[in-house]
Amino acid sequence: MIPVTWSAFNRIHPFAPIEQTAGYQTIFRDLEDALAEITGFSAVSLQPNAGSQGEYAGLLVIRAYHESRGDRGRDVCLIPSSAHGTNPASAVMCGFKVVVVACDAHGNVDVADLEAKAKEHGSRLAALMVTYPSTHGVFEEEIKRIAAIVHEHGGQVYMDGANMNAQVGLCRPGDVGADVCHINLHKTFCIPHGGGGPGMGPIAVAEHLGKFLPGHAVIKTGGAQAIGAVSAAPWGSASILLISWAYIMLMGPQGLTHATKIAILNANYIASRLAPHFPIFYPRPTRTRRARVHRRHAPLQEVPPASRSRTSPSGSWTTVSTLPPCRSRSPAR
Repeated sequence: MIPVTWSAFNRIHPFAPIEQTAGYQTIFRDLEDALAEITGFSAVSLQPNAGSQGEYAGLLVIRAYHESRGDRGRDVCLIPSSAHGTNPASAVMCGFKVVVVACDAHGNVDVADLEAKAKEHGSRLAALMVTYPSTHGVFEEEIKRIAAIVHEHGGQVYMDGANMNAQVGLCRPGDVGADVCHINLHKTFCIPHGGGGPGMGPIAVAEHLGKFLPGHAVIKTGGAQAIGAVSAAPWGSASILLISWAYIMLMGPQGLTHATKIAILNANYIASRLAPHFPIFYPRPTRTRRARVHRRHAPLQEVPPASRSRTSPSGSWTTVSTLPPCRSRSPAR
C-alpha cells in the first residue's frame, strides 16, 4: 500500500496526457493482462469504480452487443434467487426486465426452472446474471450446463465476481461459459475496503464483447464500438490499482492459488464452529464458501454482523445472514 502515498502516483491528474503517464500505463497493461489470465477472458476494462458499477458496465456491454446484431428486443435478464443483491438493481438500471429463477433444496440454481424460463422468453432473453460461487455459498455443479442453456436461447452469461476469491487459480469464469464478469479488487485483490469505499470493479469480457468496453470523452479507452463512460475518470480510482498490481506480482500464481484455498478453508472453519449453535444452510463442506445461518436463530440482526464481517450493504436483501471471510482473518477474530 505504500506506493499510494508516493507523489509520483498520487499527484497525477486523471486527465493527464498519456505521454506523461508512462508508469501508470505500464501498471494498467500489467493488471489487465493478469486479470485476463485469471478470469480466462481476452479483454479488461479498469474503469468501473465498484462491483455494482462493474455489473452496470457489463450489462451495458451485453446490451450493446445485442443491439449491434439487430436484437433490440432482447430485454429479459434472468437472475437466480441466490444472486448477489445488487444484480436486480443493475439489470433494471440497464433497461432489462428481471425474471427470477428458483433455486433447489441444495442452494443450486434450479436448472429445470432456468430452462423453462429461458425457453419461455426465447427471443427476448438478453442475459443471465449468476454469482459463482453463489451468495448461498455453493459452487453450482451445473454451471456449464446453465451457461449452455442461456447461450442456446441467444443470451449472454454475466458472472458476478463478488466471490472471486474462491475461484482464483482453481477455475476461471471464461472456462465455464461466462461471457463477462466483474472482479472486486477490494475483496479479492487486497484493496482495503470499508465504510463505503474505496473499491474497484473492473470487468473482463470474452473476445466478441471486447469492442464494446467503456470509452471516455477525454482520454481514449475501450473498444472500437465502446459504450459510454461509466466513471468520471478513464481508469476509475487509478491510484488504488497499485495495491492490486503489487499484490498480484508479489503473490504470483502459486501464492494466489494458495490464498484461494485458505479462503475456502476459512469459510468451512467458520461453518464448523457455528454448526453446534446455529442451523447452517446447504452444509456441504467441500463446496461451501460462506457460513449461512437462518436469521431467526441469530443473536443479532443482520446489519450489525454485516458491518463487522463484510463490506457491502447488499446483504440486506437476503433472508439469511451471510458471513464471508473475504480477507485474511486470524482464527480467533
